[in-house]
Amino acid sequence: MTKAAPNSDHDHPFLTDVLTLRDRARTHLETGNVTQSYQGDVTRAIAILQSVLATEIVCVLRYTMHAITATGISSESVKAEFAQHAQDEQAHAIAVAERINQLGGMPNLSPDGLLTRSASQYTQGGNLIDMIRENYIAERIAIDHYRELIRYFSDDDPATRTMLEGILTTEEEHANDMHDLLVAHEGRPTLPSQARSRTHSLEGARARSSRADLNRTSDPDSKSSRRTAPRGATASRGSRTRTKAPLSPGIGQHR
Repeated sequence: MTKAAPNSDHDHPFLTDVLTLRDRARTHLETGNVTQSYQGDVTRAIAILQSVLATEIVCVLRYTMHAITATGISSESVKAEFAQHAQDEQAHAIAVAERINQLGGMPNLSPDGLLTRSASQYTQGGNLIDMIRENYIAERIAIDHYRELIRYFSDDDPATRTMLEGILTTEEEHANDMHDLLVAHEGRPTLPSQARSRTHSLEGARARSSRADLNRTSDPDSKSSRRTAPRGATASRGSRTRTKAPLSPGIGQHR
């Protein structure tokens, strides 16, 4: 059998691509990491991230204000939660600012026009519950906003998308924290699924209690309808007579 001559394309399947990549990397050095393979609109990406940066800064300011000014009997633990969230949002802001810089932009940290660039609002809140609610709403706004941006960047800018996915995960945790605090202080769940679950639990508990009451009323042998014989006494039931043995020390006794 005659051996086929080696195919140069199969012998070095990536050689040409690697050489091309090396050549591209040496050109247009002024664009930084925005190379020819970047498929997104870098100008648009920077503008979007400026809005994300403003949103995170506003969240830092709002959480910090609430961590300082919240009052009430049970406010200390909530203030600690606010302070932790403020630190998380600051970390987000720094990550977004660094990404803007990587794309060749200048992070806009100016307070001028901050609220107009931000997706979330800055609200002080009149009391502790108002503060929790406003932060809960702000987190929900950020979650929806970032989900849309993740779909927008998709594979055109995987680095920005991955960064936003990490931020989104934290924002969802924050929203869950604020929801739980709101439930704890208002006494009722906000999520429909939790509301239904709690309603069903209460209804089930009421039904079991009603059945138990009915059984105690109709059963002549129930504890509530008969007098308990003293320990060691003789109890007569029908034609059978038995003596109740005394309990061993410690058994059935509650401290």
